[in-house]
Amino acid sequence: MTTRDVHPLADELLTLALTTAEPAADLVRAGRSGAADHVDTKSNPVDVVTAVDRASEQLVVARLLGARPDDGVLGEEGTSRTGTSGVRWVVDPIDGTVNFLYGLDSFAVCIAAEVEGTTEVGVVVDVAAGETFAAVRGRGAWSTRDGVTTPLQASAPVSVAQTLVATGFAYDAGIRGRQGRVLAGLLPLVRDVRRFGSAAVELCLAAAGRVDAYYQLDLKPWDWTAAALVAAEAGLVVRVSEGHGVGDPLVQAFPPGVADELDALLAQLHAQG
Repeated sequence: MTTRDVHPLADELLTLALTTAEPAADLVRAGRSGAADHVDTKSNPVDVVTAVDRASEQLVVARLLGARPDDGVLGEEGTSRTGTSGVRWVVDPIDGTVNFLYGLDSFAVCIAAEVEGTTEVGVVVDVAAGETFAAVRGRGAWSTRDGVTTPLQASAPVSVAQTLVATGFAYDAGIRGRQGRVLAGLLPLVRDVRRFGSAAVELCLAAAGRVDAYYQLDLKPWDWTAAALVAAEAGLVVRVSEGHGVGDPLVQAFPPGVADELDALLAQLHAQG
């Protein structure tokens, strides 16, 4: 992939996203020992938010708008600002809050930069692993860990039957039940299924070839926007589609060789579910 289509603002936005996400990840990491303090619920009793979520979002928004005061922001914990520059930041201060609360090692800080509605930059920091995933539209995707930067390239399973699939589940019990039925139909047809508890981490693991594919119903923009760019720039076919009923949209990131077959299979299973 060449750099000729890279947006002129890409380097500035990438630098700001990286230099904002890292201190936010440090804040989240430092808050692990007190994660169970000051826990509230949102849409229902299993949809939780911690004081660390809110502090992380405050830090991220303050740094982004401090550097670019005319930008818009959409954050999971309530930040919503239109802006006038044409740039909007999509922020998840902790993707995988339940994992964070339980001491499980799969949660991330996510920052995406959209320009006139197109995602140009995505940064996802896998906090517990100490790994930063990043992508620029038109320039590719990479990860950095322990000072080593590695280009990301998705895997290429030869068939659906040899595809390792990651997925997740909604907070809403009715949607979760439907997702379980879809998964029951899919499981005998693929290599196996993995569930990590963070949509952003799962998309990035697919980008790195550590799982082959990812799908999930009922995600919000902050869950997937940054990581979906990482997945797409690593060579996965990323689709965000409506028309699947309650729980739209369906977010998918599939290797090209099995993308159409998996897409058709999931469409059929969701229609039956």
